[in-house]
Amino acid sequence: MAAAALVVAAILAAFAGVLSRAEIAGGLSTSDWAAIRFTILQALLSAAISVVLAVPVARALARRRFPGRGLVVTLLGAPFILPVIVAVLGLLVVFGRSGWVNAGLDLLGLPGLSIYGLHGVVLAHVFFNLPLATRLLLQAWQSVPSERFRLVAQLDLAPRALFRAVEWPLLKQVVPGVFALIFVICLTSFAVALTLGGGPRATTIELAIYQAFRFDFDLGRAAMLSLLQLVLAGGAAVLALGLLPSVSPDAGLDRPLQRWDARGGTQRFADGVSILLALLFLLGPILAVVLRGVAGLAQVPASVWQAAATSLWVAMLSVALLMALALPMAGWIAGRGRGRVEAIGLLGLSASPLMIGTGWFILINPWADPQALALPVTALVNAMMALPFALRSLVPGIRDVLRDYGRLAATLGLSGWALWRWLILPRLRPRLGFAAGLAAALSVGDLGVIALFADPDRATLPLQMYRLMGAYRMEAAAGAALILLSLALLVFWVFDRGGRWHHAGT
Repeated sequence: MAAAALVVAAILAAFAGVLSRAEIAGGLSTSDWAAIRFTILQALLSAAISVVLAVPVARALARRRFPGRGLVVTLLGAPFILPVIVAVLGLLVVFGRSGWVNAGLDLLGLPGLSIYGLHGVVLAHVFFNLPLATRLLLQAWQSVPSERFRLVAQLDLAPRALFRAVEWPLLKQVVPGVFALIFVICLTSFAVALTLGGGPRATTIELAIYQAFRFDFDLGRAAMLSLLQLVLAGGAAVLALGLLPSVSPDAGLDRPLQRWDARGGTQRFADGVSILLALLFLLGPILAVVLRGVAGLAQVPASVWQAAATSLWVAMLSVALLMALALPMAGWIAGRGRGRVEAIGLLGLSASPLMIGTGWFILINPWADPQALALPVTALVNAMMALPFALRSLVPGIRDVLRDYGRLAATLGLSGWALWRWLILPRLRPRLGFAAGLAAALSVGDLGVIALFADPDRATLPLQMYRLMGAYRMEAAAGAALILLSLALLVFWVFDRGGRWHHAGT
């Protein structure tokens, strides 16, 4: 209860700081309205394209069994922990002016492509959100009882008839919620717009907040835009929460899912192409970062290694803060009615890091130097942003433990710390490891609040990498990207593996 109150108080404090400096009477300028339109447009396009492309990929994975399928599904989660700035550099290597795609177009005598502006922002958002949409849709497809597909096979329905009878109703139930969720995520994206957007025609609200804060130091305009972002993202998050369904088709007999449909050569070929193209699109930029990063390691300055050490201890502090908040909150929520997890997770969706950072800067500035508190504030904000994901993992685990062992614990008189030490924590270790690893990886790769607070002498690795890119030291930036990618994957693996070490069934 106290941890939940602390999280709410921290967000409300940031909101109060923003509200105190917001110049509501001044209204919105032409550039502000342009930023609003661009933000909504790119989020709509990103969500729509991600969902449309995810449907054939998820369908192919749902009805095909092949060697390495589990690895493919696992790889779909890689972009989620991939630092945004690293992914952007990978996309630049593949789709940039001197990238692989434009080199191929030049050989064919075709005009080149530009990755900057609206299409670049949308491309990056699709890269991050296509795997998320695919995983959510695949989960929905796998929830269909195998008896339905057995009945379809007995009736000898054609693939089109099966789609109309089974798959289309499922998509109508799931797609709106997936679309709304990705729309909210794209509304609050900052690093993508910072690196691939910019200019009057490609400025999001988050980027406009950053520009008003860092370049003009116009706290009134930054506060007004933060308030607008909170209202827009919060409203979209409420809509997403209402649209996200709990997929619960008719109960089956829990038989292993087996598909008899789409065994023809054309359908098999189409499914294979869908999976292959998705893997090429997702793994191509990562491969580009690795190949170019190896060549650029020799040009990495000492400041990059210092920034890597800074990112590492910020990530460790973020993990510690996350555990201090998530464990008591998860225990509190698990003992109460369902539905509160979504309400708390809504805070992480509606309150963007830049809004929180702007509000806290306004509150701290009269009393202390905000730059001196840049790293602790960054760690705390990163912990709060990872909190919804941690609660999604921890709360079901605690509920399962209490359901299976609650009566036995009550009989033995276990309560309080003894209950947590001997019963809950040992069985929660894999989930704790995953949540900690996810928080550490996201914190290592975050380029949000630190962009507002940081001074020239202290920077995290993503910020230092962005500075190298801004100075057109692309080889050094590529080397820094490889270090950042390795660090994010390493901290995730260490925590996730540590949680499953010597654990039964893992």
